[in-house]
Amino acid sequence: MAVNIRGNRDGDNGHNESYTILGRGTVSRPRLVREVKSGKHPNHTTIKISGIEYVKAKPDNKMKNNVNR
Repeated sequence: MAVNIRGNRDGDNGHNESYTILGRGTVSRPRLVREVKSGKHPNHTTIKISGIEYVKAKPDNKMKNNVNR
């Protein structure tokens, strides 16, 4: 379970095609979406934008745990 997941903004227009997880390294967007949906990262959820699913932190009042801070 990852507490902090960072978007790499490596796709077109800064979209996240991969994410960095501390202690694990870079993970592709499709793989991380599958992991989040299977419950491996309970502090995160997915969002669909223009038909593409991305990972985001579940809403709370903390800026430090947002994927794109």
